[in-house]
Amino acid sequence: MDPWYAKAVILAASIAMVVIRAPHGSRSRKVKTVRSRKGRLEVFLLFVAWLSFFLPLLWCFKPIFRFADYPLHPLAFAAGIVLFVAGLWVFYLSHKHLGEFWSITLEVREKHRLVTEGIYRRIRHPMYLGLFLYSLGQLLALPNWVVGPSYLAGFGLLFALRIGAEEKMMRDEFPGQYEAYAARTRRLIPGIW
Repeated sequence: MDPWYAKAVILAASIAMVVIRAPHGSRSRKVKTVRSRKGRLEVFLLFVAWLSFFLPLLWCFKPIFRFADYPLHPLAFAAGIVLFVAGLWVFYLSHKHLGEFWSITLEVREKHRLVTEGIYRRIRHPMYLGLFLYSLGQLLALPNWVVGPSYLAGFGLLFALRIGAEEKMMRDEFPGQYEAYAARTRRLIPGIW
């Protein structure tokens, strides 16, 4: 299978991610931020996540990573598409249910409330789940040893270094309420973790 299929899929998935996120970002910026925990580490992690998001787009248009290309296997490509779709669906639902409380960084908005309905009823961090599924889709659907795993590596680093700070922020903001919520939910996978 020619890699142009993979390029078409990553372009479509990237556009879908931007289309999902853009209206929520625009809406959330209209709500005043009352507390922010955006430090140097957070800025670095966001930079790494953005870089890993744009590497596949660079791969689509420039031959810079061609040295790491390998033959695209149809089953891996199909599984990658399924994971892209599942990841984008979970990503959409997480944004939809967070609404104006969504932020790209660690912030508390004016009149912020703990969202525990919809997809948040069973998973505390569905947006991260969606991004993990998306990154696994990219790993399987992009036949390149550098670009294929780039989002998994970048997002994995962000998740590993941010999840504790995010949960601490929520415990501080919603004392007692967040602990009760955490006791009845899982971080990413319902019933497991």
